[in-house]
Amino acid sequence: MSDPKLSKLELQIMDTLWTRGSASIREIQEAFPDKRRPAYTTIQTTVYRLETKKAVRRVKKVGNFHIFEAAVSRDIAQRRLIDDLLALFGGRTQPVMAHLIESGKLTLEDVKEAEKTLRRLARKDDSQ
Repeated sequence: MSDPKLSKLELQIMDTLWTRGSASIREIQEAFPDKRRPAYTTIQTTVYRLETKKAVRRVKKVGNFHIFEAAVSRDIAQRRLIDDLLALFGGRTQPVMAHLIESGKLTLEDVKEAEKTLRRLARKDDSQ
């Protein structure tokens, strides 16, 4: 199965589940800031949609409500988002990197960490 593609609201719901571990629909809704809190039914519909996408699963029933947990890790969701972003640029990373540098969001520390990762992956390829 491919990794599910998640909307902004779905990602916000997933973030609550990744942070808390598990939660009811009401608890998920209450995790949103008061001023921009979606309606209960909006959260409910979105959670059920996430369940259909196999991104969340019901873990237990308490009274008349269910407790949900993430079935997809934060890492998998982030990788899917990055892959989708790069697809918009034809798979080219340079425009994205240039923007991150120009906006100050990519630091020298980030570049050094990326270099370490590239060297480690190169050594891994050489040993195979």
